[in-house]
Amino acid sequence: MDKADVVIVGTGHGGAQAAIALRLAGHEGSILMLGRDSEPPYERPPLSKEYLAGDKPFERIMIRPAQFWADKGIAMRLGAMVTEVDPIAHEVVLHDGSRIGYRKLIWAGGGDPRRLSCPGASLKGVHAVRDKRDVDAIMAQLDEGARRFVVIGGGYIGLEAAAVLRKLDCEVTLLEALPRVLARVAGEELSRFIEAEHRAHGLDLRLETAVEAIEGDSGKVTGVRLSDGEVIPCDAVIVGIGIVPAVGPLIAAGAAGSNGVDVDIYCRTTLDDVFAIGDCAAHANPFADQAVIRLESVQNANDMANTVARAIMGDKQPYHALPWFWSNQYDLKLQTAGLSIDYDQTLVRGDPASRKFSVVYLKEGKPIAFDCVNNTRDYVQGRKLLESEIGEVDLDLLADPEVPLKDLL
Repeated sequence: MDKADVVIVGTGHGGAQAAIALRLAGHEGSILMLGRDSEPPYERPPLSKEYLAGDKPFERIMIRPAQFWADKGIAMRLGAMVTEVDPIAHEVVLHDGSRIGYRKLIWAGGGDPRRLSCPGASLKGVHAVRDKRDVDAIMAQLDEGARRFVVIGGGYIGLEAAAVLRKLDCEVTLLEALPRVLARVAGEELSRFIEAEHRAHGLDLRLETAVEAIEGDSGKVTGVRLSDGEVIPCDAVIVGIGIVPAVGPLIAAGAAGSNGVDVDIYCRTTLDDVFAIGDCAAHANPFADQAVIRLESVQNANDMANTVARAIMGDKQPYHALPWFWSNQYDLKLQTAGLSIDYDQTLVRGDPASRKFSVVYLKEGKPIAFDCVNNTRDYVQGRKLLESEIGEVDLDLLADPEVPLKDLL
């Protein structure tokens, strides 16, 4: 296929949902998905959790069975890297020089793992956790006997991977450059709770710790050297320090954007007939006081995909979806609703010592986000509270875990 009515770049959650939503909306034209990955669309969150732990085989994390795409008339070209977008000719150029025409282009390219800039970063045994190939490489080292790991980065990916490795009885050291884990996405109450949980499970967690270099022998990792000169011996290193939005061809083609690619309320870029969705799409978010942000979540990818499908089918509806996230670490289920950007107050509902509680983030007396630990009731009702765009609430009632959040509506 050298042209399609809709070309989708990316086979992650956003790209897959865009193709599905177009067919559900009655789109009868041709759809071609171009994926850098060598596998059909699959879920990414389980990679650092159930898939790495061996609890779920690959077949159980596929977004749809392989035959589904053919049955829906959705063509797919895997192992295809888009290197250029020609917005005048309405074509994309692949790494092999071939050109594919489009009527509409949906860019769901996601991002690339941010790499370490220190010496030794390219040694064998230094891993990211972004796609199946990354995690398969970690699992292969486990099968070969690797038992000493250093995890760099105290965000969700690093913490989830560390929890799985401890479950597998590996010796794990986690290094975080900031004064607390999850510093960019959560308040101190949650950070300190999570730190204590990991330490209780035997994780060597080190805060405000900088990496000087990755050391190796014969091209393989042997340790991590810290800025104070200490060397932590290890068999492998997992790097979880964020992503770099994969939007180079769009920016080179003239699309606006700095942190990702800019999109409007219908997920349109500044290039004609080109949309962008998911991790790489910078948008003014209504749940962040219209601040222009990127959201790295399945929710955002899927909801943006639905927005684009409706727009292409002539049913334009602005993107307006409450952000939500989740993380599993050990036997903890963390569910987040809303965005805690610029909060000025926090309240804790329940006792963290019970391992069931919620942190409420407020701005000028108004709830803007909930972090719920083993507390699905608060999460479900908290989402409804935020979706109602409620104003100021009674803080005493809000802080009382015996008062259902729905009673505040």
